[in-house]
Amino acid sequence: MRLHIPRVATALALATTLLAASACGGDSGGPGGSSDDAGGKVTLRFTWWGSDTRTKLTQQVIDAYQKDHPNVTIKGEFGEWSGYWDKLATTVAANDAPDIIQMDEKYLREYADRGALLDLKKAEGLDTGKFEPDTLSAGEFDGGLYGLNAGINSFAVIANPAVFKAAGVALPDDSKWTWDDYARISAEISSKLNGKGWGTGTLGQNEAGLNLWARQNGESLWTKDGKLGVSPEKATDFFNYVLKLRDSKAIPPAELTSQDMNAALDQSAMATGKLAMSFTWSNQLLAFSKASGQNLKLLRIPSADGKATDNGSYYKGSMFWSISSRSKHQKEASDFVNYLANNSAAGNVLLAERGVPPNTEIRAAVTPKLQPADATSAKFIQDIAKELGDPSPAPPVGGGAAEKIVQRYTTDVLFGRQAPDKAAKAMLDEISGGLK
Repeated sequence: MRLHIPRVATALALATTLLAASACGGDSGGPGGSSDDAGGKVTLRFTWWGSDTRTKLTQQVIDAYQKDHPNVTIKGEFGEWSGYWDKLATTVAANDAPDIIQMDEKYLREYADRGALLDLKKAEGLDTGKFEPDTLSAGEFDGGLYGLNAGINSFAVIANPAVFKAAGVALPDDSKWTWDDYARISAEISSKLNGKGWGTGTLGQNEAGLNLWARQNGESLWTKDGKLGVSPEKATDFFNYVLKLRDSKAIPPAELTSQDMNAALDQSAMATGKLAMSFTWSNQLLAFSKASGQNLKLLRIPSADGKATDNGSYYKGSMFWSISSRSKHQKEASDFVNYLANNSAAGNVLLAERGVPPNTEIRAAVTPKLQPADATSAKFIQDIAKELGDPSPAPPVGGGAAEKIVQRYTTDVLFGRQAPDKAAKAMLDEISGGLK
């Protein structure tokens, strides 16, 4: 998923200092973001990022909850991704964090390690019994559960059948294709489109591609103990494959590829019909389908041996629900998170807006009501269930910068500024050097 990485280092460093100073309060609360109103009423602050559609649907859920819980007032604080993390880091540093936080995998460990998040295993009344173990463990590390999965997805190939048809190339059988197949098919499409389009976008547009490549080769981008887990040899192989796609003209020229890495979704080469395939998270299918005006498909990630069980895929939390460790009303916050995750009325409003519901009963209930693209995503998630490996460990503190670093070195390789082995070593050194 193409994401903007915010400049949160300074604010998070400040948060570290302040949290360390105030950590004596632990999970018992303190002068955090919730408040007591007259007459025993409780006010909770709830923050999330996302589109106007997400905000509208989330407010509907808030209104329904408040109607059933007249003693609780929930104040929504929402914004765009680009400013969300700066604001959250600032409020945490000021010991004024919202009670309920929509959290991303990139920063889950970042905040948990600083003592800012409640261990949800201690959250009173939070039921996780209907969550599949793999979807639940996506927010679990160091013996605690710091983020409850709000929606599940998986890294995938997104394909535009209309571009395949224009090139006269058949859609592949994704249950048994290899990386060699992927490169061959992509190059064939580019050749037949003759400059009017290309077979694929680059694998190096984000860190997820590197992680899947590593997982297919017995490694992982991150280790369970919070370290970098990719070897220079596998990173070199990754960049050599990026070059293979470039040299066969399977991907757009380096300049266009570099621009596409940072383009808004609706302006991307995939959304504007210039690519037959690209790499993305499965919950992005609806957004790409709307932007392109096409009925796009999801395909499994290729593997070295053509076995879908060996392609390194796993269930990832599209986002998480977290609770501030400094909230004065953790019981009420837990109850609302439980409502978001397990209540059928909330599920019928949110549907798959934050990804396929991880609660299996809610998922089954809402699937018939989904828009076609979201229904396709839900079916894809179900179809690959038996092929998946263990969830990838959450990024360590400082790991949120990996995406931009991978993009930058991929660009250097594409432009010929660095050889694959030199770029691999420099990239890994820079990522590792930024970890806390």
